[in-house]
Amino acid sequence: MTRDPAKQARGRAMVSALLFVESAIIIALGLWLVALTIAHGTNDPLPLIGVLLFVLLGAGGLAACARGYRNNMYFGRAPTVLANLIAIGVAKYQVDAGLWFTALPLVILASATLYFALTTIPE
Repeated sequence: MTRDPAKQARGRAMVSALLFVESAIIIALGLWLVALTIAHGTNDPLPLIGVLLFVLLGAGGLAACARGYRNNMYFGRAPTVLANLIAIGVAKYQVDAGLWFTALPLVILASATLYFALTTIPE
């Protein structure tokens, strides 16, 4: 089965862009949590360090996957699929809590990224 190289390039570009968007969202959420921690006057620095560590690891991992897709390397395919399946699971809990306004954009973004990551097959 032959694959259209232009279609594969568009798919890689789409996955890369969506992963960079997800990475930016994680950084924004991390900064928001840090701001909340500071605003509420929490004196314990360990939770703040934990938040910062997970934000850096999560956003950095997604950005590395995005760069890999952009450079025609598929080492980030499995982490991309796993991260977006986890995001869909998180959205289910958000729906159960009545947070439809956050769950719906999360499902749309994760589903789109998952679709493009699974349909952009390496040669």
